[in-house]
Amino acid sequence: MALFLAGPIAYCAYIAFTDLQLTGQAESSFVGFDNFTAAFKDDAFLNAVWLTLVFTFLSSIVGQNTLGLALAALMRRASKPVRTVTGAVVVAAWVLPEVVAGFLLYAFFRKEGTLNAILDWLQLPGQNWLFTLPILAVSFANVWRGTAFSMLVYSAALSEIPTEVTESAEVDGANAWQRLWHITLPMIRRSIGTNLMLNTLQTLSVFGLIWVMTRGGPGNRSQTLPLFMYEQAFQKSMIGYGTAVALLLLVVGSLFSLVYMRLLRAED
Repeated sequence: MALFLAGPIAYCAYIAFTDLQLTGQAESSFVGFDNFTAAFKDDAFLNAVWLTLVFTFLSSIVGQNTLGLALAALMRRASKPVRTVTGAVVVAAWVLPEVVAGFLLYAFFRKEGTLNAILDWLQLPGQNWLFTLPILAVSFANVWRGTAFSMLVYSAALSEIPTEVTESAEVDGANAWQRLWHITLPMIRRSIGTNLMLNTLQTLSVFGLIWVMTRGGPGNRSQTLPLFMYEQAFQKSMIGYGTAVALLLLVVGSLFSLVYMRLLRAED
């Protein structure tokens, strides 16, 4: 742990406080909090923070979490062939390599892609989705790719709910929405919290999917923090500044984790 995890993290923390560059520099020097100060004064960094939060909210907290729960609930009532086919299709999207999934969704959303072909067949207007709505396109792509994890978590959680509890509520006159809100969700709240925490942390670090689809563009309209960090560290050769951004991303992930863990403790 010290050699392969704690050591590299400590070294990166040190680099974040230097002006280390990949090229054109004989030696680096300690600059204190200059990199962090520069980040918060950088409009591109602030834009990346905002887009990261939008991407995480849309694709993880709303998209993957809600769709995963809906699929898990529907599959409990479906026939075995439907469950098998649905599970295979959803899990297939999850196990695909990130780069392959990115190319598939790029082909789906591009101007001459599958989505516009379907809209044209329906006699509806299409558009260049990766240009007009890039952050929504990559958010949808992440939902498509990552919903399987939430579905599996919630399928396991729902299977632990005693059938006699829901049957008793149904006999007492509770409709489907009331059973979901007052029985199902409270009984799987710990699974919801755990799933949200894991999905959020994974979504915050998504790089390859967005890079393949848009490379953060057009302009910087889909440039989340991982892409901004990569641009600063490896395209502009400012390793110190890029590492400082990476530490700030780590802080964002830690804050999300603390919130979820506090909510879980509050429910005990």
